Formats: sequence, C-alpha cells, structure tokens
Amino acid sequence: MAQSGEDLVTAYDSAPLDARYWTSIALGISTSIFDYFDYYVVGFLVAVLAPQWQLTFGQTSLILLSAGVGAILGSLAWGALADRFGRKALLVAGVALCALSSGSVALIPDGVWVMFAVLRFFVGFGVGAAASVAVPLIVEYTPTRHRTLVTSATVIPVSLGILAASLSAATLLHQIGWRGLAALGFLPLLPALLIAFIMPESVRWLVSRGRDAEARRIVARALRVAPDALPPSPAIATTAQPQGAGFVELLQEPRRIWLTLIVWFGASTANYGVFLWGPTIVALLMGVSAVEVAHLFVIVSLTGMIGRAIFSVLAHRIGRRRCGEIMGYGIAISLGAAGLLFDQTLFGYPAFVVLLIPAALFFDGGFSNIAPYSAEIFPVRLSARGVGLAQAANGVGKIAGPLCLALIAGTSNLITPKATIDAVTPAFLFLAACGLTIGLAFTLLGVETHGRPLALEVPQPGESAGTAASPLGHVAEDGVAARPTPSLP
Repeated sequence: MAQSGEDLVTAYDSAPLDARYWTSIALGISTSIFDYFDYYVVGFLVAVLAPQWQLTFGQTSLILLSAGVGAILGSLAWGALADRFGRKALLVAGVALCALSSGSVALIPDGVWVMFAVLRFFVGFGVGAAASVAVPLIVEYTPTRHRTLVTSATVIPVSLGILAASLSAATLLHQIGWRGLAALGFLPLLPALLIAFIMPESVRWLVSRGRDAEARRIVARALRVAPDALPPSPAIATTAQPQGAGFVELLQEPRRIWLTLIVWFGASTANYGVFLWGPTIVALLMGVSAVEVAHLFVIVSLTGMIGRAIFSVLAHRIGRRRCGEIMGYGIAISLGAAGLLFDQTLFGYPAFVVLLIPAALFFDGGFSNIAPYSAEIFPVRLSARGVGLAQAANGVGKIAGPLCLALIAGTSNLITPKATIDAVTPAFLFLAACGLTIGLAFTLLGVETHGRPLALEVPQPGESAGTAASPLGHVAEDGVAARPTPSLP
C-alpha cells in the first residue's frame, strides 16, 4: 500500500457486490427501460393525433425525426459534460429532462404540433444524454472480475421499454386517452430521484479528476473501513491534466474512434433496416395480415433478447473482440442469405422468414456486447465522450439507414421507404455489408477489454490508452493494459 497510483482503485475493485450495488444497477437499468418507453410511445400518440389534428406527412415526419436529432445532440453534449462534471448528477438530469418533456406532451393544447415536436426533441435529447452517462457509470461501478458479464446483462432488459410502450397503448389508450398515455412519461422521475439518493459517484472518475477525498469516502463505505486506512489515490490524478470537456482529447485515440463509429453505425443501420422493412417483406411473401406479421416479429424480438443473453455469457468466456467478430460476420451471413434466398422455401416456409429469426441473434443480440465496450475501450477521463460518440453514430445510422434503403428502392419517401420485392435482395445485401464492416472493424481495429482494468487517464503522445495509469503497468499486444485475469467461479 505504499506507493501507489492505483492502490485505491484496486482496493475498490475488490469490494463485494452488496445490496447497494445491485440496487444501483437495477436503477440504472430502469432508467433505460423508462427512457425507451418514452422514446417509442410517440408512435402510438401520432397514430391517434394525426387524424384528429389533420397533420400532414411532413408534420408527422418532423415530430418523429425531432427525437432522433435530439438524441444525437444529447449524447454528444452530455458525454462531454459527464466527463467534466461527473456521472451521477448528469444521469439524474438527463433522465429528468426526458421524463418532464415526455409527460408535458399531455399538457399541450390541441393542434399545436410544433410544441409537440419541440418536446419530442427534448425527449430524444434526454434519452441520448442518459444513455451516454449511464453506460460508463455502470461500467466504472462494476469490479473488473464481474464487469464483462454484468454490464452486458444490463442491456438485455432494455427492450422491455419498447414492449411496455406497446402494451400500454394496447391496454390503456381507450381507458385514459392519449393525454393519459403521454402523462405516463413522468414515471422516470421516480428512478431519477432514487439514483440521486442511493447511487454513488464513479470512484474511477473521481480519481481521474484528482478528487481524492470524495473517492476515499466512497471506497471506505464500500469496504466498511475508515478512510484513513486506505492508500492514497493514484499519482496521475495529481499531475497536470487538462480539465476541459471537449472532443479534442478523443483525437488522441483515432483507432478507437474509428472502431466506435464503424461498429455503431453498422449495427444501427442493420438493426433498424430489418425492423423497418422486415414486416412489409414478410407480408408480401406470405400474403398474411399485419396482425400475423406482428406475431412473427414478437418471435424475432424475443430471439433478439435471447441473443443478448447468449452474447453476455459468451463475452465473459471468449472476450469482447471475438464476440464482436461473431456479431458482424453473423449479420453478414444471415442477412445476406435472407436477401439472396428470400424467394426460396425452407421447412415449408419462405426462406426469408426462416432466416430472419436466427439473424436476430446477431443484429439484435450483439448489442449486449458492444454497448459496454464503448465505455471500456476509452480511458475513464474520455469514457462518457466515447459512449456519446457511439450513441451519436447509433442515431445517425437510424436516419441514414432509411435514406439508403429509399435510394435502393427508388422511392421518393425518404422517411419510411416502402419495401418492394425487387428491392429485397439489394437492400439486404446492403444490410449484410454493414455487418461485414462490423466484423472487419473488430478484426482489424478491435482491442480486448475483458478481464482487464480500465485505464484512468488520457495517454501521452506515444502511449496507448492501456499504458496510461493502468494497474500493474504492462501492456497486452493489442494495446490495452493487461493484468492476470482473476479466477472466477
């Protein structure tokens, strides 16, 4: 305990996963579920209000797209602010902004669609803000020995927010009306309040900013020892470090920047493209109603959740880099086959339908691996900005994907381009190419983070991220600081 730039963090890393830890993790997960509920419930609100308010296609498109633009800006802004001012306060603020904006939709006068669009922008801003902070906070909060499994598993329940929006609209819309449904958007205020009182600030972030006294109090409480019994904080925290919150520091990590942008843009485009075009293609091929198609896509969604569970365990066994390759090449093979064989028959059903279900293991399930990875590959001082960059690429993919599909289909509708049989093969080969780029990005640029401690500071010129203030100091071949992986049960 004598020297040590890393002893305080190492001591904290050995803390048990107690009731407060699991409560904090549950609160972090609940914010994602509630935020996605708020984000997706607008589809049902617009379906009701468009005929009542006589909204044009352009007006409804602006309402729907405003949240996406807000999410991109929110993730970038809040990621930078969280690296400057801390994780906890910014997470509470992001969730509260999302909740207040979503619930306030219930209070707008009839026909004022511009106010609706403005509030939806701030809903998206809050969703992006919360995501860019919650992920690094959970990653930094979790001990290295459990980080890969636990942080991956936190992504599994996120889809419940979309399911909750659908069920609420189906069961409550007629009873409470559209204003009552919109008012449910206030619900995330509860977990935001609980986080403010229960969840601690990130010790690793505090140490990286040189805030020794606060970090020591949190570690002492976690280990149930007196603060004076703990070693000093890392020496690097007291060196002259830039205190800004801009994105210039990220430029010192070009390899990780490109890895983040390629992976998240490709994953978002592939995932959103399938859910945008898949139902229409299935209906055309099978000649079934929208209700029957919806039942099939429930199976696809459930398969995606199963895939997230599989990738959570698999990443713990073989590492994040290999899982990223499996995700990317799996998307390329499964969606490519669906596009090429869509008019064939497998097991008595259209091959497209049969192949789409296992494909969800990759294009949806793989998100449980890449979501925490965005926080792990950057030093703690840059982590929220790295996740913000990932979420921004995710948002751009959701907008650029439909534009690309519209060009492929040759349609003038750039918002929700309609699938045609002639466009199935080129469209799904395009989505498969997105998966291929993900696989190649992990193969050529990927770094392994499983079982390895998070770097605390921005590396100096000539250093890799892994060499900067990493416990035990030696570096793996992929440029990430390594230490012997603890024995796990």
